[in-house]
Amino acid sequence: MIPKLEPYRSRQWLANVHQLDQCVLCGAWGIQAAHRNEGRGMGQKSSDCLTAALCPRCHHEIDNGKDLNKNERRARMDRAIVLTIDQLARRGLLEAVK
Repeated sequence: MIPKLEPYRSRQWLANVHQLDQCVLCGAWGIQAAHRNEGRGMGQKSSDCLTAALCPRCHHEIDNGKDLNKNERRARMDRAIVLTIDQLARRGLLEAVK
């Protein structure tokens, strides 16, 4: 069994995600740093490094959307997190995070 760890917290990571400006899924301007909603208790956020640069529409669709089932929402969020990490790396914003 894997021990439960405290979530990773980094204001710098979140600030770097906000520098991306555009949604990694649809390209809309104006993003939110959306945390992954899996593996945490009620009212608890996952680690800050498990965030995606999402516009409010995509963020709502993943968190509360009626057009996707649970597995589809999780897969879309996982893809968005990977795309966010890719964008952070391409812009040299991962090296600044400690």
